[in-house]
Amino acid sequence: MDNMWERVGSQLLARVSGPMKFRLVLQPCMAAFFAIRAGLADAKAGRPPWFWELVSNPPQRMDMVKEAWKRIGKVFILAVVLDVIYQLIVLHFVYPGETLIVAFTLAIIPYVILRGPAVRVARMIEARRKQEQQTPPPLRKVS
Repeated sequence: MDNMWERVGSQLLARVSGPMKFRLVLQPCMAAFFAIRAGLADAKAGRPPWFWELVSNPPQRMDMVKEAWKRIGKVFILAVVLDVIYQLIVLHFVYPGETLIVAFTLAIIPYVILRGPAVRVARMIEARRKQEQQTPPPLRKVS
């Protein structure tokens, strides 16, 4: 059992310097794009930050997870496919558990981390914009 965890750890670390390492940057960026887009939509609709709502509103959990999966599912599937290709090229074998760990880390975690702050930032920007529109310009001194 200890040998298995050593293998998993070493193979996960090897992905950082191995072939196809571009995906370790590209996939979190794609997840961030979808998270920010969803966060802006949440802010526009007046919904609370996604993760907070997920934790505090049990009746809506399944609907929220389904909606999030529609937005991030393609990125997750792409992460799975690219990791399977990586494993076939480098290891000549597919380890499904490692594939799910990598896909979850590259797609789901950045999405969950960034969606809520995107809502908060969008609300702060909107509040500042409204405040600037309501504040009259300063009077100029005539000399």
